[in-house]
Amino acid sequence: MESDKKRIAIIGAGISGLMACKYTLEKGFNPIVFEARSGIGGVWLQTIESTKLQTPKDFYQFSDFSWPPEVKETYADHTQVLEYLHAYALHFNILPRIKFNSKVTCIDYVTSSTADLHSWDLWGGSGEPFSPWGKWHLTVRNGQNLSASAPTDQQVYQVDFVILCIGRYSDLPNIPDFPLNKGPEVFNGKVLHSMDYAAMDDDVAADLIKEKRVTVIGFQKSAVDIAAEVANKNGATHPCTLLFKTAHWIVPEYLLPLVFQGLNRFTELMIHKPGEGFFIWLLAMLLSPLLWIFSMSIECYLKYMYPLKKYNMVPTHRFLKQISSCMFTVLPANFYDRIKDGSLFLKKSQSFSFCRNGLIVQGESKPLLSDIVILATGYKSEEKLKNMFSSTLFQKCIAESSAPFYRECIHPQIPQLAILGYADSPAILYSTEMRSKWLAHFLAGNFRLPTISKMEEDVMEWEKCKRRDEKESYRRSCVSTLLQIFCNDQLCKDMGCNSRRKNWFLAELFAAYGPKDYKDLS
Repeated sequence: MESDKKRIAIIGAGISGLMACKYTLEKGFNPIVFEARSGIGGVWLQTIESTKLQTPKDFYQFSDFSWPPEVKETYADHTQVLEYLHAYALHFNILPRIKFNSKVTCIDYVTSSTADLHSWDLWGGSGEPFSPWGKWHLTVRNGQNLSASAPTDQQVYQVDFVILCIGRYSDLPNIPDFPLNKGPEVFNGKVLHSMDYAAMDDDVAADLIKEKRVTVIGFQKSAVDIAAEVANKNGATHPCTLLFKTAHWIVPEYLLPLVFQGLNRFTELMIHKPGEGFFIWLLAMLLSPLLWIFSMSIECYLKYMYPLKKYNMVPTHRFLKQISSCMFTVLPANFYDRIKDGSLFLKKSQSFSFCRNGLIVQGESKPLLSDIVILATGYKSEEKLKNMFSSTLFQKCIAESSAPFYRECIHPQIPQLAILGYADSPAILYSTEMRSKWLAHFLAGNFRLPTISKMEEDVMEWEKCKRRDEKESYRRSCVSTLLQIFCNDQLCKDMGCNSRRKNWFLAELFAAYGPKDYKDLS
């Protein structure tokens, strides 16, 4: 295979796109990266002023490119993260490969006959990354203003392989539906999504909320961070309200290293795995009470240290359930101090609607007076992914299945394409880099994929296993949170690399695994 003659397109220049580019370059390819914005970094390029890592930086770093020594903090702020990403891109000469202000509006798989797709036993007809029977056509809109109505230069590129690195937390906000005349249209104030607030310059955002009654909807990371930021800026004279439906465990920074030290093989012995034999199943059954004890200990500590009951913030789910469901939120600085001094109010309600001067909150007789409502209600990541494809066949592949992807980056029915950065993880950079290395090995022809039926059996086994554990909280993007090493072992086996990365038995069993353990994967 002449790698330099195969055209690889990478869509997105966030963390996933940078790593995909770096590792494909190392294998002799000449990838082209399409980035809709004018800079690299993905979500880190546009975020609120107070945003910083929720992962200790030792677990949020590239395996072969350390943080600069001047970054002393355990949790780097967003400016430091963006500088780190820029340094990485410069060091590995990634920037010349990126076409900025180039938005891929759709991708289309062109083959001699779509019937061939259904008859293939092997992915792409051969189980290899490149197929003689099909190419991807990418429609790219170029220009500074990339809105659909703006006049732009549009081009179509033909490539042999596509790596989607479009992220889960951008572009397509999830806006709640409201009954007629009870939505934002009747509100005299301003309604915006957290995505739009994060995209503002810091001074513009500060002017927007200055001396305004702000209500933030939600209780995930963005909601809590924005509410804390508004409360810190406006104080008790113009308090912020955090309106939420479900409370989640919010963990202080100093407890996070304890959680991440649990990313070891011994802990994973307590977790049921897909396709496990009787002995592994029995071992998980016998050891799983230790996980329950750990979860209960954290919960008791948080309820003792913070006034959760006083403010109706005691979650109904276990702490471990929240971690395994990829709903991890770190306590912002001075969060409870702002509640005590009246700068931040918490309201729990199952529903709300808009009125002329604020919000009608279920269970309350008076409206919640507001000037600005910020909807931190998440993103439609599944729909965003589906909309990338022009083919209804591939759209159905995404929309009509809830099974995870093979090795969390390959859809068995969509040839010559990989998806990076889609799978959630406690340390997303670490897990995505492992899949970037795996994908580069695959593109270089170091191994072939199993048959389509074998891959589908594998992902269905994952779904069955995780639905049994997570039940209604199951999401296909979040199946390996507590099984990072188990998944890395599978990737290493595919690549023909030694999966045991520690120097001796006790360290192998009880020491946490991190990016540096996988620095040299030959």
